Amino acid sequence: MTPEELQILGLSAKVALWSVAWSLPFALAAAYALARYRFPGKSVFDALVHLPLVLPPVVIGYFLLLLLGRRGPLGAFLEQYLGIEFSFRWTGAALACAVMGFPLMVRAMRLSFEAVDEKLEAAARTLGAGRLRVAATITLPLALPGVITGMLLSFARSLGEFGATITFVSNIPGETRTLPLAIYTYTQVPGGDDQALRLSVIAVAVSVAALIASEVMARRATRGMKGQDAAR
Repeated sequence: MTPEELQILGLSAKVALWSVAWSLPFALAAAYALARYRFPGKSVFDALVHLPLVLPPVVIGYFLLLLLGRRGPLGAFLEQYLGIEFSFRWTGAALACAVMGFPLMVRAMRLSFEAVDEKLEAAARTLGAGRLRVAATITLPLALPGVITGMLLSFARSLGEFGATITFVSNIPGETRTLPLAIYTYTQVPGGDDQALRLSVIAVAVSVAALIASEVMARRATRGMKGQDAAR
C-alpha cells in the first residue's frame, strides 16, 4: 500500500470509530426505550430512528449541511460560542456516518433487548434493585451480543458511507476523503482505475473482517453468558 492509501485507510477507520463512539449512548437509549417502554408517539419515534435507512443519503447530508453548516442555525452557534465545526471537517464526516449507521445499531440492540427475559428483570426489582441498576447489571450484560453486533454493523456501514458524507463535508484530501470518496475520485481521473480497484479490494476486505468479527464476538459473548448461567 502507498502512503496515500494508508492515510486514506487510517482516516476512514478514525471516522468510523468516532461515529460508533458518538452514536453508542444514544443508540442504547433508543433501543432500550423501544424494547421496554410504551409511550405516545412510539411509532413515530421508531420511524424517525429508521428514517436514514430509507432516505437517500444525499438528503441526510443536505439536512446536516442546512442545520450544522457554518451558516446553519446550530452550526453557526457551535462555531461561534464553542469553537466546534462540523462542515468540511473529519468530525462532520464522523457525524454523517453516525447518522447513517444509527438505525443498524439500534435495530440489533433492540432485538437483543427484546430477547432478554423480562421475568429476570422483574425478579431483580422485587429484590430492591432500581430500574437503572437492573438495566446495567441484568439487561445490558444479557443483551451484549446484540450490542456488539450493532456496533460492528455501524462501523462497517460507516466505512462505506458516501452520499451523506460528500454532501455535508465535501471531498477534501487528508480531511474528509475516506475510502468511498477516494475510490470515486480515482474513477474520475485518467489512469486512476488501478488505485480505485486496489482501494475497492481493501474496502471489501475491511468490511468482511468487521462482519466476521461481529459474528465471532457475538458468539463468544453468548457462550460466556451461557457459561455463567451454568456456573450459577
